[in-house]
Formats: sequence, C-alpha cells, structure tokens
Amino acid sequence: KSTGAQVQVAGDMLPNSTERAVTISGTPDAIIQCVKQICVVMLESPPKGATIPYRPKPASAPIIFAGGQAFTIQGQYAIPHPDLTKLHQLAMQHPPFTPLGQTTPGFPGLDATTPTSSHELTIPNDLIGCIIGRQGSKINEIRQMSGAQIKIANATEGSAERQVTITGSPANISLAQYLINAR
Repeated sequence: KSTGAQVQVAGDMLPNSTERAVTISGTPDAIIQCVKQICVVMLESPPKGATIPYRPKPASAPIIFAGGQAFTIQGQYAIPHPDLTKLHQLAMQHPPFTPLGQTTPGFPGLDATTPTSSHELTIPNDLIGCIIGRQGSKINEIRQMSGAQIKIANATEGSAERQVTITGSPANISLAQYLINAR
C-alpha cells in the first residue's frame, strides 16, 4: 500500500525449495520502493528454519544457438528446436535480465544508452566486514539485488575508512546505497 506497487506471492513453493516466486508490478519508482520495503522486512525478520534455495534444473540436452536458430544435441545430431528458437529470438530483441544500466558488449538488442553514473561513499573500517560478509557473500547479495557494480577499495594505511564506489543507473545506485546502509 505504501509504495503503490502490486505484489503477488505464489501459493506454491518453487520445486525442491522453500522459496516462493514474488511478482512486483507498478511504475519503476513504485517497484524500486517496494523492493526496498521487502528488503527491510527480510532484514528485520529472517526466515525461521532452513532455507532451501531454488535451483532450476539444467536442460536435459545441451542447447546450441547458431544462425538465429536453436538446436538440441541428441547423440551425434543437432535437432532444430522451434520453441527455443522463438525464445532465443525474443531474448535478442529485449534486454536479458542483466542488472539495469549495465551493458554487455556484443549482445545485440541491449540498450546501450541507459545512463550510468557512479557514487562514492566512505565506510568505517570496523563496519566494512558487515557489508562484505563471509567470503564476500553480503556484498555479492547487494550487487545482485541492486544491479549495481560495487567496488570496495583496499584498506589504506593510517585511514580509518574504506572508499566504496557504486556504479550503475540512478535507481541501481539508490538501491545499493539503501542496502549498504541497512547493514
């Protein structure tokens, strides 16, 4: 209600997991605000019991995309697969699910005009561990959720702070900053 976005939570859990799919729709700003609210709720109320993440099963047969067509490999033969060809063609027309504001060179169909900018902030050395997490798990989670590129400078001798550079679209940067501050 507070963001104006619509949130749908799937009734069934994803296969072999304890997770459910959540669909958020609305204006881009409403979606960003809604994701922020969901992140706050997740940080304030960690899940009870074990979390089994959803891991989609890989395709049973290898898939090759060549000449704008998809083929599945069966034995020694490449068999045309029209459904996957349509999916591949759609993927080439629309940006894939890469973080907003990032471009992948040589990937036709990506909008290279999305404005990117960067923002710098300083974090006290004694708090940087909370943001990085064990083996980088927390910072990788923040990168994935926000879609921003986040670089943490190495510790400088004599300095009590670390420089953090966030790069992406304004929405990516805003969400990354929020997630970092929430830690």
